[in-house]
Amino acid sequence: MYSGDLLSNSTCSQTMPGSSGHEDQDARTFAEWGFSLCGHLVQGVDYLKYDNCYNDGSRPQNRYARMSSALHKVGRPILYSLCEWGQENPATWASSIGNTWRTTGDIKDNWDSITSIADANNIWGRYAGPGGWNDPDMLEVGNGGMSLEEYRSHFSIWALMKAPLLIGCDVRSASKETLSILGNKEVIDVNQDPLGIQGRKIRSKAGLEVWAGPLSRKRVAVVLWNRGSSQAPITVGWQEIGLSPSDPVSVRDLWNTFISLKKYACPINS
Repeated sequence: MYSGDLLSNSTCSQTMPGSSGHEDQDARTFAEWGFSLCGHLVQGVDYLKYDNCYNDGSRPQNRYARMSSALHKVGRPILYSLCEWGQENPATWASSIGNTWRTTGDIKDNWDSITSIADANNIWGRYAGPGGWNDPDMLEVGNGGMSLEEYRSHFSIWALMKAPLLIGCDVRSASKETLSILGNKEVIDVNQDPLGIQGRKIRSKAGLEVWAGPLSRKRVAVVLWNRGSSQAPITVGWQEIGLSPSDPVSVRDLWNTFISLKKYACPINS
């Protein structure tokens, strides 16, 4: 479900009314709405994105808190997604109000947008955790503006950062290759790991980066990310990612093969 805290009674599209001044009424309506799914009646909205267009200029901490309070009264869980585009550093205050918060402006279906947004979201990694997540905006996988390799990178980094994996393409016309990226269960498992710690960038040099984060059961997720324009090797040592160099380690490539090594290096496409 999409709504907005809008003084002009219009959402960002200017085609629907916003919720400013009607938070309690709208929250009750969202909770009561039902829809049919595979022949079964599903009761209520599960997810609310609350946008920021045409706001009245008041503090977002107050504007977003009003809808948060309204949602807590309706008697059913509704994931509350704050979207104020990261303007007031919501990672530092939004965890007491909602479940996810946008850390950046709107994403675009191009490489520069993906990389810059990943960097911006990375800054706020320490503020995320179970029940409250940094949101670098929806996935662009399958929209046609990037290569399959770039889309795999995009999906991998979003999964590692524990970002909401909201599909942004039309799944009705998505290609087999697109669905194979969006449906990679093991990468999704990284995103949904119960430890809930956002993976972060640990090394960057000349466009060759290592991102990593701890998982449950003493595991670590690692992304070797080549942001350059040509193939290049990236090497990571176990100590860099918090593992003992003397312990045997099993490495699983979630996109290709299974390996067992003490140091892992591979050529990474741009």
